[in-house]
Amino acid sequence: MTHESLTFERAMVEKYDRPGPRYTSYPTAPRFHSDFSLEAYREAVDLSNGDLLPKPLSLYVHIPFCRQLCYYCACHKIITHRDERASEYLNYLKREIRLQAYLFDADRQVTQLHLGGGTPTYLTGDQIAELMTVLDDAFCLDWSESREFSLEIDPRSVSLATLGELKAQGFNRLSIGVQDFDPTVQQAVNRVQSEAHVSDLVATARDEGFASVSVDLIYGLPCQTVASFSRTLDKVIALRPDRIATYSYAHLPETFRAQRLIQSSDMPTPAQKLELLALIIDRLQAAGYVYIGMDHFALPDDELVRARDAGTLQRNFQGYSTQADCDLIGLGISAIGKVADTYSQNAKSLPDYYHRLDELQLPVVRGYRLSDDDRLRRDVIHHLMCHGVVDIPAIEQHYAIDFRVYFAESLRQLEAPMADGLVTLDDASLTLQPRGRLVMRNIAMAFDAYLQDGAYQRPFSRTV
Repeated sequence: MTHESLTFERAMVEKYDRPGPRYTSYPTAPRFHSDFSLEAYREAVDLSNGDLLPKPLSLYVHIPFCRQLCYYCACHKIITHRDERASEYLNYLKREIRLQAYLFDADRQVTQLHLGGGTPTYLTGDQIAELMTVLDDAFCLDWSESREFSLEIDPRSVSLATLGELKAQGFNRLSIGVQDFDPTVQQAVNRVQSEAHVSDLVATARDEGFASVSVDLIYGLPCQTVASFSRTLDKVIALRPDRIATYSYAHLPETFRAQRLIQSSDMPTPAQKLELLALIIDRLQAAGYVYIGMDHFALPDDELVRARDAGTLQRNFQGYSTQADCDLIGLGISAIGKVADTYSQNAKSLPDYYHRLDELQLPVVRGYRLSDDDRLRRDVIHHLMCHGVVDIPAIEQHYAIDFRVYFAESLRQLEAPMADGLVTLDDASLTLQPRGRLVMRNIAMAFDAYLQDGAYQRPFSRTV
């Protein structure tokens, strides 16, 4: 299939670039509240189990520990060299796994598993094997070739031999955190790692038979220039990973304390950051990568591209996915789940997490139950973010609405994007045009009711 290239238009990007949600969920996490009860969570699980065709399950396991602080990081992490803390955490994690598994019907297959952090490979090989054994005993893990069992790896904490162990334990996808190869940038963000070792890891992952290898980059970091990041892109392209995620760095030192360690004088200007984005788009597409959306590129034969072409692409808290819409179970501190029409989030501190599990209670401390309006808007936003088109008659029939009447205010907000040729509207569909793909978050924001009433009380990253 021929894939239309994305074109960077600076004036258009500058016009629409403003803070906004990434829409890994709708409503987004700032709308979660502590009134959401464990009983509400159990009711959602029962409702999900009772579906005529219950959804498959996706597990997200949060491993919060890191040995060193990366200054840019906004993830929920704990910096420690005390290995016994990971052992204690694993014991509590196993309790949570068993409590969660008890709620779900035993025949519901886990088709997707992701270990994130923090640094998942802070755990030893034996500890990861122990974790996988407990998960396999508690849940019905899908061991077919179609499974997506992935984990994030920090090259500084992984040997080549570790990759063979991970493959033997069932993982078939890797996400390697590179961020930038430039030594000056690495020093500025306190993440110094070997380019040669990353190259060896990618080669070894292929030799071990991993189905997909992704490399994560960040643009907009301190000391980055077009020339320096161009060299990083040269090196990454030469590795030929299946996927490349190029995340925009959101510098929010007032929100994330670690970012205060970055010198403000080292930060690229907004104009320089747009130059970096233009470079990424031009270089990766010239190298044969297809733009999926929201910072993600993939080779033409990758599953993400095939899913996008087939209209089956999904989006969840881990980003884009090829799996059918799953119920997501979040395990570990701060982990977020999505079951039926609810979201839930675990306790963010270890003492709170441990206390609840000592009481034989799930550590869910906040969440959200979607209203009918939320479900409708989530559906529209999902179709925009994953497929670039909303089938208006299908939405009208499913939700018994008149699209133009119900979304009159949203369509009013889209008048400027429609005049600029970013999105088109007719009786059949609302369609994101190729030149609007870079600002798909802006288009989705028009359908976000909570943006309109000021209900989000936290800053968001910029949309481009």
